[in-house]
Amino acid sequence: MQVLIDRQPIEQAPKGTVLTIGNFDGVHRGHQDILRAARQAATAHKTALTVMTFDPHPGAILHPERAPGVLTPLPLKTCLLDAHGVDTLIVIGDSLSLLNLSPKDFVDQFLMAHLAPKAVVEGPNFSFGYGRSGSVQTLRALGAQRGFDVIEVPFTQFQFANDSRSAVCSSSLIRELLEKGQVGPAARLLTRPYRLIGRTVPGRGIGQTLGFPTANLDPAGQVIPAEGVYAGYVLAAEPFEGVCRGQARRPAAFSIGRAKTFVTDHPLLLEAHLLESDVEDLSGKYLAMDFVEWIRGQQRFESRESLKTQIGIDCEKARAILSAGSL
Repeated sequence: MQVLIDRQPIEQAPKGTVLTIGNFDGVHRGHQDILRAARQAATAHKTALTVMTFDPHPGAILHPERAPGVLTPLPLKTCLLDAHGVDTLIVIGDSLSLLNLSPKDFVDQFLMAHLAPKAVVEGPNFSFGYGRSGSVQTLRALGAQRGFDVIEVPFTQFQFANDSRSAVCSSSLIRELLEKGQVGPAARLLTRPYRLIGRTVPGRGIGQTLGFPTANLDPAGQVIPAEGVYAGYVLAAEPFEGVCRGQARRPAAFSIGRAKTFVTDHPLLLEAHLLESDVEDLSGKYLAMDFVEWIRGQQRFESRESLKTQIGIDCEKARAILSAGSL
């Protein structure tokens, strides 16, 4: 996959391809449906598939105080889009000038001038131009005048397990689920476990003394699931991109919470205990934590022994969950 970052090398992007534009944060089921439709259109037009995305999110530029949390950092998003058959990825960094264009000027001065797409594929809630004043209908009208098709892909509905409710698959819904600790439903929306990535940092060493050594993660600005204990997988690699593409996952139990049992200062800690023996030194490496299932909420323990006993129970539950073949 060809990757063009920011607007400088946009001239290198191929013209006359099928294009889809969006944040694609999470590359979830809804995004995958758009990518599938775009690939089908590219095949029909006998051309390539181009994705244009943004880093940072336009909301972080226009309204930093209201910017949504990140599900997929750019290196991970790049790997996921590559896996879904994208031929060219254009990453817009400084999007302020684009955001301030009218819908017509965005189409004429940017799309037609640089990309001249044969078709543009979007979801029903696509918006563009100053104040998000352009819609799919606006784009379709402009496309009819300038010679490109517009394909609208319906919302992707998600049915909650053991529940009659359904919801539109969206990045905001996934963020909401993660913030409630509902990593299982989030994984079904993503079609894979939610992956939190960061560099390992020195911990308190308490886990080691209890017989359950942990690797401690400093996350790279992503959405952090709710405090609690989880079953999941770990992938350690170097550099950052290594934990995006790597497949050698190792079973683990995770703890996200504040150290209330042994200290009075309560920083948020993200800890991973690998469920295997002879774990190598992971200091300074990048670590991916793949969240499979919630085990329990956090609690305060009155003694070291009661904490040690509970950790042992948590690890057995994590083993059982992971051996059952969850995502």
